Amino acid sequence: MQERSSVAELAAILRRGLDRYSPGEKLPSSRALVERHRVSPVTVSRALAQLAAEGLVVTRPGAGAFRAEPRGEAPRTVDTSWQEIALSAEPAGDQVPRSVDATGVLATLATPAPGVIEFDGGYLHADLQPERALAAALARAGRRPGAWGRPPVGGVPELRAWFAREIAGSGGPLGANDVLITGGGQSALTAALRALAAPGAPVLVESPTYPGVLAVARASGLRPVPVPIDEDGVRTDLLADAFRASGARLFVCQPLFQNPTGAVLAAERRREVLRVVRAAGAFVIEDDFARLLVHGDAPALPPTLMADDRDGTVVHVRSLTKASSPNLRVGALAARGPVLDRLRAIQVVDSFFVPRPLQEAALELVGSPAWPRHLRLISGELATRRDALTAALHRQLPAFTRPAPGHDPAPGGPYVPPGGFHLWLRLPDGTDEAALTGAALRAGVAVAAGRPYFAAEPPAAYLRLSFAAASGTGEIAEGVRRLRTACRELGVEVS
Repeated sequence: MQERSSVAELAAILRRGLDRYSPGEKLPSSRALVERHRVSPVTVSRALAQLAAEGLVVTRPGAGAFRAEPRGEAPRTVDTSWQEIALSAEPAGDQVPRSVDATGVLATLATPAPGVIEFDGGYLHADLQPERALAAALARAGRRPGAWGRPPVGGVPELRAWFAREIAGSGGPLGANDVLITGGGQSALTAALRALAAPGAPVLVESPTYPGVLAVARASGLRPVPVPIDEDGVRTDLLADAFRASGARLFVCQPLFQNPTGAVLAAERRREVLRVVRAAGAFVIEDDFARLLVHGDAPALPPTLMADDRDGTVVHVRSLTKASSPNLRVGALAARGPVLDRLRAIQVVDSFFVPRPLQEAALELVGSPAWPRHLRLISGELATRRDALTAALHRQLPAFTRPAPGHDPAPGGPYVPPGGFHLWLRLPDGTDEAALTGAALRAGVAVAAGRPYFAAEPPAAYLRLSFAAASGTGEIAEGVRRLRTACRELGVEVS
């Protein structure tokens, strides 16, 4: 049994048995609970901590755990109806509503109910996370001299230098002083958008795009302007038109394994993106979130846009989170020129700095022999799971893999990316994607609807299916079977 389940079960048992004790009476010792319930001391400690957090027991170091005194009267009901007016009233001249739709972000962060297969997850399954290597790195980091001291505002120099080499290559046009350490990729995107665009300004985004970009932009008072993409990445002819029509001075781009389509920006378009953005006197935020999620059968990866940038046009975002653990929230912002000072100022105002022990743990992890082994492991596993999902879709839901004229690339199925951890599926015409996601959840599989990935009206209904959050190929096949059941419930075409 997993430790997390044992803690929950023991806490439930102790909670039910509290009525046997008077307020203030001591509960059995930890040793007695270990022997009685045949669990580890750690499980007992965590279960008691959970009850203490609920206000049901009080723990006293050296004395034990005691039933808490009865709580006072229940909290009074608060009338918050006035907030509906306060939150919806927009000041005169406001161009962008202050409400933010975080649906797409929350879908990737939500923990599925027991028994639900996770096709909407945004992180690696626990079995693919390097938990032992992370634990060892954290333990070593905690013992480093000065590990608990205040770090430099921009980040630990050695970690900044490591990111510089990863982003632009050894001897590339980037040094440690061009990098800021951030609390993950989302934090870096937030800082970059706030630093580079004034409230009310337009910002160009790929269409479709990562919902977190849209949420950050709107939370910062910006106006996302969509630029369509195809299998070769952003349409650079339309990008130039969008800059002229909108007057934007910022473009957010995912050149490698784009979320959600998986597209890789073609070589000729890479050059054109830099030319168009430079001609507009603008910046491009390069969100390189998936470079470490390359599949085992992928061709050689193109360099970053930052590596080819000679004018300081690119602001680069990189994170360790996707390839390791959702809890290793360590990322980097890279830029050159005066813009770096503005990025640093925004980050300091928002969060001061990333905790030094976390930075030191990240440095220990990426410098250990376990890190390249882990990357090789997930490279092979992601390719295997991608193929399992593709095969299951062809067997169970061939209508979802049939190309749509003018939209999907290669005939014979959807684009199968050589990196990342999701497939982007156009649904049969007339499909209600909201109804389908609800029916899928009732059937026991969580999928991500396509609507939150669009800044404007979507051209069709889509689903994004993640193959990294499932426990393995067997669960992937079962998840597709459950999705087929949901389709039949709604009368959606499956073959």
